[in-house]
Amino acid sequence: MSQMPQQAALSKCPSCAEPVESGDRFCGACGYDLSVVPVPPQDHPTLTMTGSAPGSPGDGVDWPAPEPAGPGTPPAVHLPADLPGTDSGGSPLPADAPAGAAPHGHEPGAPGDEPGAAAHGDETGVPQPAGSGVRFDRPAEPDEYPLQAPDPRVAEHPEPTAPPEEPAQVCVACRAGRVDSDGYCENCGHAQPRERDHLERESGPVAAVSDRGLRHHRNEDAFAVGHTTLADGTPAVLAIVCDGVSSATRPDDASSAASQAAGDTLLAALPRGTHPQTAMHEAIVAAAQAVNALAEEPATAREHAPHQNAPACTIVGAVVAAGLLVVGWVGDSRVYWVPDDRGAPAARLTEDDSWAAQMVAAGLMSEAEAYADERAHAITGWLGADAYELEPHTASFKPDRPGVVVVCTDGLWNYAETAEEMCEVVPPDAATRPLHGARVLVGHALDGGGHDNVTVAVVPFPAPPQGAVSA
Repeated sequence: MSQMPQQAALSKCPSCAEPVESGDRFCGACGYDLSVVPVPPQDHPTLTMTGSAPGSPGDGVDWPAPEPAGPGTPPAVHLPADLPGTDSGGSPLPADAPAGAAPHGHEPGAPGDEPGAAAHGDETGVPQPAGSGVRFDRPAEPDEYPLQAPDPRVAEHPEPTAPPEEPAQVCVACRAGRVDSDGYCENCGHAQPRERDHLERESGPVAAVSDRGLRHHRNEDAFAVGHTTLADGTPAVLAIVCDGVSSATRPDDASSAASQAAGDTLLAALPRGTHPQTAMHEAIVAAAQAVNALAEEPATAREHAPHQNAPACTIVGAVVAAGLLVVGWVGDSRVYWVPDDRGAPAARLTEDDSWAAQMVAAGLMSEAEAYADERAHAITGWLGADAYELEPHTASFKPDRPGVVVVCTDGLWNYAETAEEMCEVVPPDAATRPLHGARVLVGHALDGGGHDNVTVAVVPFPAPPQGAVSA
């Protein structure tokens, strides 16, 4: 059953500190309820570090008996090492050897028996306290650890590493934006120059330059130049220039395919002994086949629209070999003859496949009237799958004096249309410096406005001997 709490014996009121008597339940001065004062806790003795109270029996540890105190003898000090211990496996350590006795397995007179040597110590002779729990029977640590040999299969078949990423192209206009895959700056939108925007090439004594011009967004012209020998060892040089039809699909691919095919055909046919004029005809046919093949490619089908034509281009070429000057063309790109002696007449060696040329040939307009008409540059012949009929034009000439042959697109002859005008802009040293001459002619077109792509090849006549290098 429940019990009443016992009243604490107080000598004074815990509230006002007035003295109270034993048995009082309330303070006479302030009326404080003395019955609510808790009973003081029972006192507990403080335990020692060994866990037993002073004077209580030991906790199972037999401490060594203290030596009797004598006059001048300091009190004995007990160390933890004086008690027996266990090793890491829980086994008891060996007891201390008697004073003066050698450790187990140690013969008297062996190293370590010098006076003052410790009874317990490691192999280095460092003394260790007895019963410290340190084992001395472990094998010595090796100075070096053997390493495992590499797996030869890893060396034979190394894991492929990813190629390093190419640094991002920076815009040439703002110098800050990155260029996307379409060739435009992501920051300012400026179109970046393409590889075909300006091309220059030399092959022996012949050279060519092509430029995008100042108005077009890409260069749709292409060229091929080369030099070889005929079957009898006579040197031969050649130049092919193609102009992509802008109203057709993929005009830049068409001109590139045509020039490459025509150039390769000439370089293969001339050394076999094929007549240069026949070789030129074969080259134009090969170029037409290369352009026709583009119409069957999936890329053309994706871009083709009802109002667009198949890939198309014009072509013009010249071969100088064995004292002959052979030209061939389809379209309105031209070949001009400019003699070194500027007192001799220059000449245009091709006739345009164009509306203006047909009007002049039919006697319906003068040349000035026809080329002033807005329909003047509408071509009537080209290379392409939708061409009416392929009619390669070829002609052979035998100039009686040295000079240069200028093979060009309408991007140049629009600014030097007649033979006399072309003769005036061709540098006098063009035969010995054909690349310089081609650069000058392209610069003339750009200075005139550069409304179209400009491509010019300069071929010296006669062909210099093999090994001659232009300046």
